[in-house]
Amino acid sequence: MAVYVLMNKIEDNKEKVVYEFGPNENTMGIIEFNKIEKSFSVIKNVSDDTSINTAYERWAAEKIAKIMYRGNGEFPDVTSVEK
Repeated sequence: MAVYVLMNKIEDNKEKVVYEFGPNENTMGIIEFNKIEKSFSVIKNVSDDTSINTAYERWAAEKIAKIMYRGNGEFPDVTSVEK
């Protein structure tokens, strides 16, 4: 089964980056990465009535971590996860 997670950046500053994330633009949650503490917070769960919600959160967090460490912290306005 292929899964797609769309991620739209809504805030980026010295302390944090915040993305909307979900399977489509109508079903989005919000995740925040604290750049100082290196921690994630899910601000809003994906509004999808499936048990895959925690998977969306994990995949979005993994993508942000990869960008932070492999992409030198240059967070794109739009990105995605395909699994």
